Amino acid sequence: MSPNTVAAYMYDVGLLMNFIGDNYENIGLKEITNEVIREFISEIDNMDLGVYTQARIISGIKSFFGFLILEKIVIIDPTELIESPKLGRKLPDILTINEIEQVIMSVDLSDNEGERNRAILETLYSCGLRVSELINLQISNLHFNEGIILVTGKGNKQRLVPIGAQAKRNILIYLEHDRPKHKIERKDNDILFLNRRGNKLTRQMIFYIVKTHVQKAGIRKNISPHSFRHSYATHLVQNGADLRVIQELLGHASINTTEIYTHLDREDLRRVIMEFHPRNR
Repeated sequence: MSPNTVAAYMYDVGLLMNFIGDNYENIGLKEITNEVIREFISEIDNMDLGVYTQARIISGIKSFFGFLILEKIVIIDPTELIESPKLGRKLPDILTINEIEQVIMSVDLSDNEGERNRAILETLYSCGLRVSELINLQISNLHFNEGIILVTGKGNKQRLVPIGAQAKRNILIYLEHDRPKHKIERKDNDILFLNRRGNKLTRQMIFYIVKTHVQKAGIRKNISPHSFRHSYATHLVQNGADLRVIQELLGHASINTTEIYTHLDREDLRRVIMEFHPRNR
């Protein structure tokens, strides 16, 4: 482990040992019970520590007792039934509309996979797809006359998603010019996006494509394929789309999952405060 990790683990165990020393007499590692651990957790909760710090301390203590069990220093793990605090979901970085445009325009169409990569980026943003949905997208499920595609999501649940004119155009260019150049494996004959060997793309390849073109666009954010999905939903919310509609488009089983996409960026919040707060008028 790194020195910082070692120091953090030692700090966590030190907190526990100091707590035991202050509250119990003549107690060794074998005598530490679940009740003692629960009292310790109550103590650190009263220390006004952040939820992530508390979770890290509890994780460190659980790891410590896991080590003691492996080394046969103790027989019973008093932390076995202890749960870490529930942590809120961190929102990934999103791209602005201009940044989306910069990433897509960074694709060099003269490259061997240029037309494919631009079609991939357009489709990610136009339809808000998960990576697994993108790599499994089938040509037979492209219903361009109706302006929709059939997507197979989690649990093999299917949904219809509208596709924008630009994404449709780039997919058609890819299908006409680039895809026919490859000898396609029979099992992947209906898969839309393929690698140079005629096989279905991997998740890792989609991550690589996104990272490459974000860097080419000069954008210094931690962007992944999911960031395109998050940007898609965020831009819909900011332009007034109904949350239930977005839930359907994203294929979320629960509206609670969709609600994480209702955040507004800081500029929107600043604008609202400047416009409506009475002290700013």
